[in-house]
Amino acid sequence: MTAAYQSLRIEQSDGIAELVLTGPGKGNALGPDFWREMPEALRALDADDSVRVILLRGDGSNFTYGLDLMAMTESLGPLILGEGNLALERTKLLQLIEKMQAATEGLARSRKPVLAAVHGWCIGGGMDLIAACDFRYCSREAKFSLREVRVGITADLGALQRLPRIIGEGNARELAYTGGDVDADRALQMGLVNQIFATPEELLASARATARKIADNPPLVVQGAKQVMEYCADKSVADGLRYVAVWNSAFLQSHDLAEAFAAFAERRTPRFQGR
Repeated sequence: MTAAYQSLRIEQSDGIAELVLTGPGKGNALGPDFWREMPEALRALDADDSVRVILLRGDGSNFTYGLDLMAMTESLGPLILGEGNLALERTKLLQLIEKMQAATEGLARSRKPVLAAVHGWCIGGGMDLIAACDFRYCSREAKFSLREVRVGITADLGALQRLPRIIGEGNARELAYTGGDVDADRALQMGLVNQIFATPEELLASARATARKIADNPPLVVQGAKQVMEYCADKSVADGLRYVAVWNSAFLQSHDLAEAFAAFAERRTPRFQGR
């Protein structure tokens, strides 16, 4: 991965791509560079067959403070301020929101599993990002806030659509209506995160260990599991069973399946190649 980004960094090694939020705004705030670069980075990672899993994390002391309102003023200001905004301005605002949604949608639609590791604050747009990931870990000091309501915005980047599936309708509505802060213990109780770790260092080490376990599995099978589960999210059990039966009828036969059987018979660790 050779692209140079202003708002994020990619650290790629042995099947694992760490997608690191870097700012340049305070607390890795998400400004114009991020909304332009994130979809591009995700498309590149999704197309790279050497990448088997993505680990999303923040640089420094926080995951992200969310939308960088000051940095976005130039693009948002003319479209939302003043009394002269009519059809043209509102159409441009719609187009801008849809472009920003591509950053979170890119995470959700990636064929590769995405694990979020959250430390420090995860605010606003950060909640949209982690809601689009497959699952989430956090450190003890992490705090979460779906804070858009407190600045006069209805969250529009995916959290309102995905959080009810993750934490239930009641919890999601509480977060959306109050804009309140949630600590790590409450996040675990809600099901927002799978596990809490004592420090950011332990969080990162454990997230990397989990990413390693995922990357060591047959990549096409992992991707198949993700696609089947995404399809089944709003379908009946019967529809889901039919879909996975058709999926395996098409994709079960592989070099990795033969390798799994050979490794078991030879009492060795399998070496999966994604073939």
